[in-house]
Amino acid sequence: MFTHLSDLDLRLIRVFLAIVDAGGISSAQATLNVGQSTISTQLATLETRLGYRLCERGRSGFALTSRGEQFVEACRTLLAAVDTFDMTARNVGKKLVGTLAMGIIGHTPVSASARISEAIAQFRERDESVRFSVLVRSPGELEELLLAGRIQVAIGYFWHRVPSLEYTQIYAEDQFAYCARRHPLFTEAGDIDPERAADFAWAWRSYPLPEADAVAPRNINAVADNMEAVAMLVLSGHHLGYLPEHFAAPYVREGLLAPLNAEKMRYRVAFEMVTRARQLRTDIVEAFIEDMNAAHAV
Repeated sequence: MFTHLSDLDLRLIRVFLAIVDAGGISSAQATLNVGQSTISTQLATLETRLGYRLCERGRSGFALTSRGEQFVEACRTLLAAVDTFDMTARNVGKKLVGTLAMGIIGHTPVSASARISEAIAQFRERDESVRFSVLVRSPGELEELLLAGRIQVAIGYFWHRVPSLEYTQIYAEDQFAYCARRHPLFTEAGDIDPERAADFAWAWRSYPLPEADAVAPRNINAVADNMEAVAMLVLSGHHLGYLPEHFAAPYVREGLLAPLNAEKMRYRVAFEMVTRARQLRTDIVEAFIEDMNAAHAV
């Protein structure tokens, strides 16, 4: 068991978290840039220092023990505190010092990404020394990370409301119905009657889409939880489906997809910035929210 925390212990803890995040010792080799035997030795050293086993590894795969699961959370808390202390010590006198962890969904439209980048640029003009941490996850995962305090800001499409989180719309995105070149409707695409299209098979999202209720198809025989999967199904030529305009544009230019009826078969979704309740936000988060609002007000 640790009697005092040393630099060696901190290094071993970082190795352990890299193994956990990678899902196993073998997968952590690329992240740590060392061989599997070295990683195994470091993990064993940490377990010896602690006096208990952190994980099971072998032919059956990698799995944390119950103590290992508790230790993971303790490690993350410790390293966050160490990083904050290090940054604060090096930047005494700065107004904003710490980390801003932000999560976004994948394939953000170019115009939206530009506004987020503008907000970051404005934030960097402040009297600050803040470390940005950005990850890409699904909307559900982003909400879970927010609630757990692992990120402070999330940006994406959220189809339900968590009472303890605050949602602010920052932009909207148009979704259109598409067919692929292999589909029977492709040669007539552009002026397809919605009722005629309804007779064909559709791919739809596996989560609620309140904004799309008015155009929801009746013949759904495939579902997916992201736009890449919907596009794959549509490109097969056996399904019609809705996709974000910016995401479908390259396929349209290549002649692989075509909108069925841009006037009648479309809907718009709002993308939002989500944070924890005001009383739980730091000065860093408040400053970034201010810069995000300014960037999207232009």
